[in-house]
Amino acid sequence: MIKKHLLTIWVLFLIASSALAQEKDPISWQDIATWKYMPGQSFRLSLDGQWQAFGLVQTEGDAEIILQKVGDDSSKKTFKIGSTNYPSMQFSEDGKWFVYTEYPTFAQKKANEKNKGKALKNKAILIKLGTEDKKEFENVSNYSFNGEASSVLAINLSKEGNGDARGSDLLIYHLATEKAQNIGNVADFSFNKAGNYLAYTVDAANQSGNGLYLMNVPANSIQILDSDKASYRSLNWTEKGEAFAALKLIKDKKYKQDKGQVIGVKNLADPQVTVYNPEKDSVNFDPAYTISQNRSPMWAEDLTRLFYGIHPLVLAEKEEAKKEVDQDSVKQAEAEVMKKIMADTTIKSISDLQKAIAKLDSGKVKDKKGDEADTPDMTIWHWNDSRLQSRQQVMQNQDKNYSFWAMYDVNAAKHIQLQDSSMRELNILDKERYALGSDLQAYELDGNLNGQSYRDFYIVDLKTGEKEELFTEFYLPNYSSFPRESPDGTKLIYGLDGHYYIYDIPSGQSRNITEGMPVSFVNVEDDHNIEKPLYGALGWSSDSKYVLIRDGWDIWQIPVTESKETPVNLTVNGKTDQVRYQYRFTLDPEEKGIDLSKPAFIRMYGEWTKKSGIAKLTPARRGGMNPGAEVLIWEDANVGNLSKAKNADVYYFSKEKFNEPTQIYLTDASLTNPIQATENAPDAGKYAWSSGTMLVDYVSDKGDKLQGTLFLPAGYQEGKKYPTVVYYYEKLSQTRHNWSNPGYGGTGWNPGVYTSNGFAVFIPDIVYKLDDPGMSAVWCVIPAVKEAIKTGVIDENNIGIHGHSWGGYQTSFLITQTDMFKAAAAGAPLTNMISMYDLIYWNSGGGNMSIFEASQGRFRGAPWENWEAYERNSPVYHVKNVKTPLLLLHNDKDGAVDFTQGIEYYSALRRLKKPVVMMQYKGENHGLSKLENRKDYSVRMMEFFDHHLKGEAAPDWWKSGVNLLDLDEHLKERAF
Repeated sequence: MIKKHLLTIWVLFLIASSALAQEKDPISWQDIATWKYMPGQSFRLSLDGQWQAFGLVQTEGDAEIILQKVGDDSSKKTFKIGSTNYPSMQFSEDGKWFVYTEYPTFAQKKANEKNKGKALKNKAILIKLGTEDKKEFENVSNYSFNGEASSVLAINLSKEGNGDARGSDLLIYHLATEKAQNIGNVADFSFNKAGNYLAYTVDAANQSGNGLYLMNVPANSIQILDSDKASYRSLNWTEKGEAFAALKLIKDKKYKQDKGQVIGVKNLADPQVTVYNPEKDSVNFDPAYTISQNRSPMWAEDLTRLFYGIHPLVLAEKEEAKKEVDQDSVKQAEAEVMKKIMADTTIKSISDLQKAIAKLDSGKVKDKKGDEADTPDMTIWHWNDSRLQSRQQVMQNQDKNYSFWAMYDVNAAKHIQLQDSSMRELNILDKERYALGSDLQAYELDGNLNGQSYRDFYIVDLKTGEKEELFTEFYLPNYSSFPRESPDGTKLIYGLDGHYYIYDIPSGQSRNITEGMPVSFVNVEDDHNIEKPLYGALGWSSDSKYVLIRDGWDIWQIPVTESKETPVNLTVNGKTDQVRYQYRFTLDPEEKGIDLSKPAFIRMYGEWTKKSGIAKLTPARRGGMNPGAEVLIWEDANVGNLSKAKNADVYYFSKEKFNEPTQIYLTDASLTNPIQATENAPDAGKYAWSSGTMLVDYVSDKGDKLQGTLFLPAGYQEGKKYPTVVYYYEKLSQTRHNWSNPGYGGTGWNPGVYTSNGFAVFIPDIVYKLDDPGMSAVWCVIPAVKEAIKTGVIDENNIGIHGHSWGGYQTSFLITQTDMFKAAAAGAPLTNMISMYDLIYWNSGGGNMSIFEASQGRFRGAPWENWEAYERNSPVYHVKNVKTPLLLLHNDKDGAVDFTQGIEYYSALRRLKKPVVMMQYKGENHGLSKLENRKDYSVRMMEFFDHHLKGEAAPDWWKSGVNLLDLDEHLKERAF
């Protein structure tokens, strides 16, 4: 009996202990400073699939790299690498070596900033895998193994002095012998694919020994390919690595730019060097041009032609000739000035007189002909400017550096210009037989006004340089319509009027390949003011005989030439089961088209379940039943980023949930029995996270079937209601399984931090009706919240809303239409659609009108054509209805939504004595970039919602504001 009681007590103790263990603290803003996490795409797998590495970084702390043999935890090693947001590391291609960068520590960087010291240096750490061998290299700029050979590590050391010279020491470390050799003054270096050759340039003081060099790595021999008083740069190997091209640039004081030459090198064992100097070509090359340093040269695949950029020469500003000054005039002017000095009653001492004479001596005495005219600093805005002056200013450097494509036929020794100002864009197609040219100049003004995109297209023959018109006034509702070349470079797929077409370049014939199919490829869910936008094509088959195209649900394999073959639905069940087959994972970065003889891996997404996964497609069967997609992974999680080790059947993918950090999993081609390979967010177990998610189905006031995702608070108890923040930005319910890494966001928002701290978060979808972007939010969000309240999770008396930018606009508008929300935070909101229409998007320099008519604004026409709609959807015109306390964020250098939009709304609310506080972080753009500002606003926004939704005491800055004279002290008190 006693034993039975003891057993009962022991069980109760275990239950109590388990409950206590589950009571974890929410993550605080202070905790985030040293939170460790794995940056996106930082996982590395050796090409043989035997070794893995990943990095962990901190916002305010030092990073580390975890290296181990795959599947062998006993081999795991952790290396401290100093402070960085993105660790740099490489495996050698043979899988025997690993190198990473070690940065100065966070403490060293802070101390250096405070003391304004010299730039701190990085190290490179080389490790022989499977051993304890480790080699350090100081003052490292960058490094690279020599490709497939993996016999040396080349390390470019940080530049020390050398004036204007670009070069610095290049260390060649021989991995087998552990011997190093130093090559001085190297500016650029690059190995070919096989790793048996190293091309590099020398750029030394006074251009002494400048040139282009080639090292035979196995023989450890160096050849000078070209040497001159010039600058050499832009090394560019062919894909196979049997040849490379470079530029040679020579200064000419007459011109602002250097004069260029192009160098082509092939037959590497006995290098054949071609140098094309346009100054020696008076027949084919326009002397008003030169070869441009702003475009990398390249060989054609057949090594018969070199391609490069050319641009006009611009004369240097002439020094004004010194003009003779009439001596009598000088003496007369000096006498007049002396009279003024002597009459100056402020001169009361010898010292005052000396100062006055010094002013005279330092002044320029010139006759009228020699007077220097002051020029105004101004801009002229003309109504026929195709691009706004502000856009021209943003694009100024790009315009200055613009170059036209040209080519040099090596055998014919002939330069051919491929492009001029009548055709501003040129894309050299695969195999370099043709090029696709395009130009939008005739439509640029209208496109910048109404957002509708048109272009003229041309085909350029790369043997002769002749161009032929392909399309005029071609409409591009979205990028999917843009012509894309086949792997053999002889065909184009393009979208027109809701269909896909194939254009055969040699024959000049077009064919509609989707006409008569049982499905449409028009994206009917795109609610912007554009006509018949298409779903995207996944790409060409490697033999250029088929294309794969999405219809929004399924993937179709379509023959490109007329034949007995009919299009095949490869995935079969997408539309039926409401599963979207979204895109194909590219496992071979060097592939040329989709090899249909091999299985393809496709990312899947459940439209209404929010599940995701990976399916395998087998080649379509001719004359037989297509089996459809084989589902390999299908989970209530966010699954993606499938990759493969280049030389082994080792695959890896990422998986995450809203309350489970992103991790990488290793597996084989079957994707079964995956093994977790990373430990992202190792401290996650210390904190309380969301208890899970719910999907909320609802119907908008206009009859649209929609969904929202409800994220439960940490420690959720059924039957208990929780304060809730509603967040939105068009459609976001698909983020149900997205992990939000705790951090100080540029908008202050982090759903994971809010749910950790006891809030529920609800994210509903919004779809739009033309001419009603604001009302669309009302028609979608309010019924969504009402439906979410029925779950019993949301405290209907304590609901807040938040959005930034377009979401900030929706927030500003919603609080003029409903009193449902107890508090609102709007970041960088549009508040007056009429005044905003005519303002400038300063980040790009373009006008807002195109955004309003063809992008997010979703209006038909300008305000003067549609006044009532613009007014109906402008928050500022309904400001008298606002009863909701508003926290407004708007920065004075916002280049997306003009600062005046925030000022308009704030001033109107203030005039009406509505509760509003506007946060302005000086010098910040559309979001917050400075760490101290991101910290500050993140904390303030949660304080705001804590007060209004949880009943906590109002922070002083909200309750009574902060006087400017007290601001410094206020900020010091809040710093953490």
